[in-house]
Amino acid sequence: MDLHIAGQSPDRDERAAVDSVLGPLQSEKAESYHLQQERPVRSQRHLLLPVLHAINSRIGWISPGALNYACGRLNLPPAEAFGVADFYGLFSMVRRPRTVIHVCDDIACLIRGAPAICQHLEGRLGPAGAAKPSDSLTWLRSPCLGLCERAPAALVSAAGPEPRECALAPTTADAVLAAAQQPESEPEPAPAPASLSVPQQGQPGLRLLRRVGRLQPESLDDHLAQGGFEALRRAIDLGPERVIGEIMDSKLVGRGGAAFPAGRKWEAVYRARSSQPVRYLVCNADESEPGTFKDRVIMEEDPYLLIESMTIAGLATGCEKGFLYIRGEYPLAFERLSHAIRQARHHGFLGKRILNLDLSFDIEIRRGAGAYICGEETALFNSIEGYRGEPRNKPPFPTEVGLFGRPTLVNNVETLVNVPGIVLWGGRSFAAVGTPRSTGTKLFCLSGHVGRPGVYEVPFGASLAGLLELAGGVGGNGRLQGVLIGGAAGAFLSPRELDTPMTFEGTRAIGAALGSAVVMPFDDSVDLSRILLRIAAFFRNESCGQCVPCRVGTVRQEEALSRLFGGNVQGVGQAPSHLAEIGQVMSDASICGLGHTASSAVQSALARWAEFSGPRQGLNPDD
Repeated sequence: MDLHIAGQSPDRDERAAVDSVLGPLQSEKAESYHLQQERPVRSQRHLLLPVLHAINSRIGWISPGALNYACGRLNLPPAEAFGVADFYGLFSMVRRPRTVIHVCDDIACLIRGAPAICQHLEGRLGPAGAAKPSDSLTWLRSPCLGLCERAPAALVSAAGPEPRECALAPTTADAVLAAAQQPESEPEPAPAPASLSVPQQGQPGLRLLRRVGRLQPESLDDHLAQGGFEALRRAIDLGPERVIGEIMDSKLVGRGGAAFPAGRKWEAVYRARSSQPVRYLVCNADESEPGTFKDRVIMEEDPYLLIESMTIAGLATGCEKGFLYIRGEYPLAFERLSHAIRQARHHGFLGKRILNLDLSFDIEIRRGAGAYICGEETALFNSIEGYRGEPRNKPPFPTEVGLFGRPTLVNNVETLVNVPGIVLWGGRSFAAVGTPRSTGTKLFCLSGHVGRPGVYEVPFGASLAGLLELAGGVGGNGRLQGVLIGGAAGAFLSPRELDTPMTFEGTRAIGAALGSAVVMPFDDSVDLSRILLRIAAFFRNESCGQCVPCRVGTVRQEEALSRLFGGNVQGVGQAPSHLAEIGQVMSDASICGLGHTASSAVQSALARWAEFSGPRQGLNPDD
């Protein structure tokens, strides 16, 4: 049965928001957008997410009238569209003030001053999310905003005919309030200098970060002057099979956490051309793992490099269309990439007849809306197609049945930006760097209690101790308690494990994983029970709820941790074994990686520090 929201019609602003994506309505007869008796094929459902963004950015929430109008234009039942809109954290289904302050209170910000900002805002504006629609602004607690190297962080979003978004880091409560109350006529604050995110800026030996700080990110001329699109020309000369051969020779594996061989993915999509002429390339830029920000830095500081990398991958595998799915909390990266795509298209590096040759490839940006689960590749496909971002069962795998049911190549940002160097210098040259099983260089995200937080590029094989030394050593009070690697889905390591090589095989040997390359040390002033509770709350909130092991397990895990650290609730003695059972069930039976790794950090902490099983104790290995 098709459901309609009765009696709700769009106002002028709501119509304008939808029309800005879909174009003007051709016929207004009898408000036909919600009176159709027969619905045609839903060929435009994939535009639902951009339409929802347009509505939310224009009026500050997804109103019933706007949703009705959008569904009529897209030929969708409002009940289905409501379910999609309600899935995302950045959208609101109830009226709220047009200006919203999102304050990160996730791991890195939690130890860098976020609680004080939240306390100040609560005193000024009331509890998080408690504002009345008539108020001028409201504030919300947010999961990681991907600005961990400059914590504490906040994101200010102001809806209107000319919406604005501003990421602030490091910030204070006063600075956040000033940005939220800033008149529209005033310019936005200047972006932070690249050196704050890349302490190695300008140093010799860098590959992926070599141009950061040396070029204007918006300038195509700067990109060309520093060798831009030379790799694209070289790839065209080599042809698809030789390019794929170089990727195979490089032994490049995915840098998003799964570490799957990139060449095997490329070859599978390329070989699908005989049976499936339509194929897609997807760049997974939904970098939402707490503590991770390396892809954001690349997108903000060298956007044309990513555009060139995607074009090479698309031409090599026969994909004429690429989607760049970027997380919604990255306004500067979205702005710069949108500009870079327009410029590349205008100058013949994208679109029809690339470099005046019979070659075609184009890129469309899709912006996420606050859902960690959309970093999972099949959940990302559903999001692009206009469905809830829930993972699909595998097999079939994306290289066989992916986006819109077609063979699809999925790589994350860091994986792709390795490609131009491999094409120019050769796969074997790339494989000679690092270790035999972890080739090339790697970007690591250092934050927390470290001397110089930021993105660091080192050849695979560097030890954890070496990375910390490169980043200025342990910060805070200088007394290291433990190190979280891989983010919330990662593992805690003790000071005894600092000699661990930061490679896929090295971390695997100690029961951990490199994951998204987070390295977050904590000094011994931190009560790590608070960190584990925050991680548990993160997974409880971010579970999509599709499968029972994850939906129920993440809730039970948080409850068990609360009992464990509370000390006054019945069942404390059984909490550690109960947590182990919950973790095992989630790992064995969940549909996707979120459930598989939701207990990893908790289990690693319990395994390494026996004293952590007592109530309200931190993880100080010297106790």
